[in-house]
Amino acid sequence: MVEPIAGSDGKRKCDSVADAINRLLHNLIIKCARGEGIRNFYEVCVIGYGSHVGPAFSGPLAGRDIVPLSEVANSPARVEERVKQIDDGAGGVITQKVKFPVWFEPQAKGTTPMGAALDLAHHILSSWVSNHQYSYPPIVINISDGEATDFGPVPQAEALTSLATVDGNVMLLNCHISSQPVQPIIFPETDNDLPDEFARTLFQVSSTLPASMRNLARNESIMLGENARGFAFNADLVELIRFLDIGTRASNLR
Repeated sequence: MVEPIAGSDGKRKCDSVADAINRLLHNLIIKCARGEGIRNFYEVCVIGYGSHVGPAFSGPLAGRDIVPLSEVANSPARVEERVKQIDDGAGGVITQKVKFPVWFEPQAKGTTPMGAALDLAHHILSSWVSNHQYSYPPIVINISDGEATDFGPVPQAEALTSLATVDGNVMLLNCHISSQPVQPIIFPETDNDLPDEFARTLFQVSSTLPASMRNLARNESIMLGENARGFAFNADLVELIRFLDIGTRASNLR
């Protein structure tokens, strides 16, 4: 994860993934904001895997697994000041300083114990599913830049997606951030264009997208077939953010 992500000016994969996750959390908080505060329409868990497999929140939430969104909103590790460019309404751009909350720090060390990470997700979600049988099923998004170095990920992925609420099975979406110089492949229907066996394995264990998620993708001008899978290969930062956003917004629709 220390190599540059596709489509960037040398930004490390781990930094890009951390930014995408923190931006996703911030966007979820904004969507769930009401006059009385942040509504807990979501509960969130972040798992890191490398030299260590475990909950990966930083700051006050360190060591926590599933956290209600209102607690996430109130407990960033820190808030950075960043600069972004916005349309000035007259054909130009202006620079604006913005606050950027950080809950998850980039790390890139160790191996890729993906099987152990999916096992931990299964352990955490087994209890959650049994206590929330009438909730929308959990969505798990796995982001990796390499092949599993342990005993995964097929049996662990199958066990994870066998968990279910009355509304359906746990969904598993996989994003393989490759270093290969090939075009991004987002939500494919087949593995025909994937360049290696590991990418094909991740595709096979990725969930087929429900109609609600396919419609969201079409609204983003991503045309999908009925058999599209929740899989992305070689996504750059823009595509990664879109992938995460579509994956989580689907839970707002029934």
